[in-house]
Amino acid sequence: MKPLHVEICDVTLRDGEQTPGVSFTCTEKMEIASLLDEIGVEVIEAGFPIISDDERCCVRSVARMGLSAKSCALARALKGDVDAAIDAGVDIVSIFIATSDLHVAVKFKKPLAEVLASACEVVEYAHDHGLIVRFAAEDASRTAIETLVSAYRQAAEHGAAYAGYADTVGFNTPLEMAHVVQTIQPRIPIPMAIHCHNDLGCATANTLTAAECGAFQLHTTVNGIGERVGNARLEEVLAGLRLKYGIDRYDLTVIPRLSRYIEESTGIYMPVTKPIVGKNAYAHESGIHIAALIKDPATYEFVPPEMLGLNRDFILGKHSGTTALTHILNNLGISLSEIQVHEVLDEVKKKSEGKCRITQDVLCSIIKKVREE
Repeated sequence: MKPLHVEICDVTLRDGEQTPGVSFTCTEKMEIASLLDEIGVEVIEAGFPIISDDERCCVRSVARMGLSAKSCALARALKGDVDAAIDAGVDIVSIFIATSDLHVAVKFKKPLAEVLASACEVVEYAHDHGLIVRFAAEDASRTAIETLVSAYRQAAEHGAAYAGYADTVGFNTPLEMAHVVQTIQPRIPIPMAIHCHNDLGCATANTLTAAECGAFQLHTTVNGIGERVGNARLEEVLAGLRLKYGIDRYDLTVIPRLSRYIEESTGIYMPVTKPIVGKNAYAHESGIHIAALIKDPATYEFVPPEMLGLNRDFILGKHSGTTALTHILNNLGISLSEIQVHEVLDEVKKKSEGKCRITQDVLCSIIKKVREE
């Protein structure tokens, strides 16, 4: 694949915290920021400082951690919001306005041109006060492309450094996202920042597609938490960047630790089939697969567990064969005759078909029974 020029802006501390029922303490925000920085994420969106004194304090605490990552805060197109970001000491402010006809009609009840002119004054105000400015179009995916091009150009003229494109309701498919980026990016003087929600299950695919088509800043959340069904998943985006595009500057071995911390902090636990960090992501039961995996893991693994600092797991069940069982027995230091191996395997299959999970204890009890017979 062609090389990409991208950076990650993780929004777990802001959009991730908009997950219903989720609220991070200041200590949790700082720990999450530290782990994101350890991974090598370039920008951390720390929060929305205008919403409360506590939120401003938390954003300020993250901004003062001395991380390699730049700190970012969200702001409406209001000078008071920008002042709160300045007070919090962040490097970047993301100034957003709604741009779709639907949002403009419902929220503003006045022409977009008037709303945009006012927003550009705030962009210039933030720029003049030393902040890097991301001008973000909310509900961009339901906004006419010509409207977006015009808005981004005006924002750039007033000092915006990024053109934020928010797929706020998860409207786009990858082909639509490709068309958007390929049409807009060549026509504006600043790089696009892509913010995808997952309502159609396309957030990660849309984000990687946008990157391949020329977008620069990619927004993610850990474990994909966020409004409604969440955002593009950091772990999936980083794995995709590594495996499909050769971007290896991020330390993916930190991801399992960060994923677990988010689970514990939010009470939202990942399904076992969750890509990259799910319990079954590197588990194999099929005898045909395991026989090949023992010879060469690439036969049935595209995402190597070692990339995440993890190990693959061979599970015994109704699909298992003698190769898998023998491998597991050898790892346990257990020696059985060929006949006993087949007897154990037959019992494993019977129990598995009866919906019994073959844990190590269950396996040992089967082995004990076979040896006594």
